[in-house]
Amino acid sequence: MDQLSALLVVKALDGLALRASAISQNVANANSPNYTPLRVDFEGRLREAAQAGPEAVRQLRPEFEQDMSRAGQGGMRLDLELASASETALRYAALVDVLSRQMQLTRLSMTGGQ
Repeated sequence: MDQLSALLVVKALDGLALRASAISQNVANANSPNYTPLRVDFEGRLREAAQAGPEAVRQLRPEFEQDMSRAGQGGMRLDLELASASETALRYAALVDVLSRQMQLTRLSMTGGQ
């Protein structure tokens, strides 16, 4: 795996972990009056940083954003939050699997397949 690809995977894992945290806060505050849901939308910025090179990817920091489109709607859709949580967990697991396979390949190449 080249340097840029490895950086992209790590940054995607960071973003997905932060998104999972935002979702858990949204679920925990689902019945709180005047709560503004959080979101983490980093994929577009990650794509732009990838085109700019490894240094731009290194500097990217996923962040919480208030989801003003859902502010003050008198409760959020827990079913949609849970669906987002499942999607986030699946993406995270897939990226961890990619890293695991890459480490296995590196280990095999270093030991000569033994």
